[in-house]
Amino acid sequence: MTDFSTKTKEKMPVLKLDNLSVAYKVRGGEVEAVQDVSFEIHRGEAVGVVGESGCGKSTVAWAVVNFLTSNGYVKRGSITFQGQDLVNQSSEALRRLRGDQIAMVYQDPMKALNPSMRIGDQMKEVLTVHKGLKPAEAEERCIEMLNRVYMPDPTDVLRRFPHQLSGGQQQRVVIAMSLLNNPALLIMDEPTTALDVTVEAAVLDLISDLRKEFDTAIMYISHNLGVISRVCSKVAVMYAGKMAEFAEVEDIFRSPKHPYTQGLIRAIPKLGEDKLSSRLYPIQGRVPAPNRRPEGCVYHPRCDYAQSLCRNKKPEFRLLDNKTWVRCHFAEDIDPSEWEPDDTEIVEKTEVDDETILSVDNLKTYYEVQGSSLRDMLKLNPPKYVKAVEDASFEVKRGRTLGVVGESGCGKSTLIKTLIGLEKMTDGDASFMGLEITEPLSHRRGEVLKELQMVFQNPDSTMNPSYTVGQQIARPMRKFGVVPKGDVKKEVIKLLKSMRMGENYYDRFPHQLSGGEKQRVGIARALATYPDLLLCDEPVSALDVSVQAAILNLLLLIQNKYGTTMLFIAHDLSVVRYFSDEIMVMYLGQVMEKGPSEAIYSPPFHPYTEALLSAVPVIDPNAQQKRIRLEGNVPSAIDPPTGCRFHTRCPRRKLMPDGGDACVTQIPPWQDMGNGHHIFCHLPEETLRSFEPVITIKE
Repeated sequence: MTDFSTKTKEKMPVLKLDNLSVAYKVRGGEVEAVQDVSFEIHRGEAVGVVGESGCGKSTVAWAVVNFLTSNGYVKRGSITFQGQDLVNQSSEALRRLRGDQIAMVYQDPMKALNPSMRIGDQMKEVLTVHKGLKPAEAEERCIEMLNRVYMPDPTDVLRRFPHQLSGGQQQRVVIAMSLLNNPALLIMDEPTTALDVTVEAAVLDLISDLRKEFDTAIMYISHNLGVISRVCSKVAVMYAGKMAEFAEVEDIFRSPKHPYTQGLIRAIPKLGEDKLSSRLYPIQGRVPAPNRRPEGCVYHPRCDYAQSLCRNKKPEFRLLDNKTWVRCHFAEDIDPSEWEPDDTEIVEKTEVDDETILSVDNLKTYYEVQGSSLRDMLKLNPPKYVKAVEDASFEVKRGRTLGVVGESGCGKSTLIKTLIGLEKMTDGDASFMGLEITEPLSHRRGEVLKELQMVFQNPDSTMNPSYTVGQQIARPMRKFGVVPKGDVKKEVIKLLKSMRMGENYYDRFPHQLSGGEKQRVGIARALATYPDLLLCDEPVSALDVSVQAAILNLLLLIQNKYGTTMLFIAHDLSVVRYFSDEIMVMYLGQVMEKGPSEAIYSPPFHPYTEALLSAVPVIDPNAQQKRIRLEGNVPSAIDPPTGCRFHTRCPRRKLMPDGGDACVTQIPPWQDMGNGHHIFCHLPEETLRSFEPVITIKE
């Protein structure tokens, strides 16, 4: 066993993995998904496990709690929990441990919550079954723990069903439930991936606080290196089922030793960088399947430093510089600062006319809410509306990208669905290339449909599983007569090649593609008519960092080559900053700030923008970040607050001369900060300009 611990030998680790290998029985034999993984976690420690999809991160976690599928098993090695061997434990003994001493938080909280039971009944069951508490005592303990995870009105939450809570609230309930018995080990598998940046920040703060308060050992699995840098003390980098690197978190981000770790970091947009001054470098290729791993170093087909030794001999997992464990033959000889990309293809930006291609004026989109009372059903009560978008006004010039940011429920997706025609516009004006687009999709002219296309967040929900990739991309080409019928297949193959996919993908079905490949097909289909305006709704939010970098580069290549205009929605402000020319910040249906991207990320900024920036996970070890957390949840869009809609959560409201009374009663004015930068706020300009930067870099 390799000793990774910095603790004393006498102190027993909470979790110890020793050369763990996990295999799955398949037709014709078996495949080893995880091979020779070893590390320890002590009380009060958080070890992050990172890597691309298919690297074995979740398999390690499932092996610890024995949640492997029926054909999966621990082939060799050991898993020790507080000195107990877990591999040979009975199912009943493991069940008792999982409910009492080991807890797991999943990426999707609904997988851990019973939709037919109230939250209180589910939480109390943990204490009545494993601790023998009486129902009244258990409820008191549940309320106390919900308070610890900053849940508003916990007594009311206990009476609700899971579907009556937001995603962030559901995740807080699952975390609170997992901590009710004060477990010694908490395993978290991508617990914040689907959360807003502000909710994610609150959950990460909570994890850090609980680790210190309860002295809990944490295994935190994520593909987001920024999140890992915020909550973890050590990092295990996994690739193709093996550990590639293991070190203290600061050492990993300041001086990564393995080429794979270096590649992951190069693929991440840094907050403050943009597409004009920097580039993202995705790792070429993909993680090999467990039954197709190459000989020698498993990473060598994708490695820029591979030599003949790498192709023929497996590298040992060895200690480097007395602090970093690395699986690489030449780790000490590699200087990341001297790395140069092989692919130097850069498409010069196409010169386009400086014309406004999209103009939106006071756009409103409301949804009528049907009440459940008899008076509501008889329409005796006045109707209620969800005010999803309220008075949105902006312009986008040809060949430029407008980024739209904000929390869930702020109207981002509704805005672009209204523009594309999937939602009905309640009021206002919108024109695209001089043509009105206020009518729904079914009434739009073919010219508008051809030139206005959309890339959706989840390609699985928009692809027909019964049709091949080629058929799905060819359909809009045929419908709009983009090319002669005899040239359609050739044009589809040309488009696939521009997506870095190749002719062999033409006859594949969606289930034969990876997540990143499906998203590329979604982009190719949207581009099949070579539109002038592309609406992108969270196109990279669920992707690995390397695939995300490849998709962003692809979109940038398309924009430069064809002069395509884009609206780009993402919850990662680093991605939005990198990719966008202008940015618009939305809150509860209203636009709070808009202007050039470089202006949005430095003072003066709206207090809501300031809070969003404070919540962004930053991987730069030299960065210092202000801590600003918003209290409470986003108010209801059915009955939004009067005056400034942000006033109920605004941390800067007390700076108003009148103590913030105007924020409550009066709609804010638009303030012109110059250079196209506008802020929707009551605070005087001199006060807004006095704000300090959220992120500063130490020299």
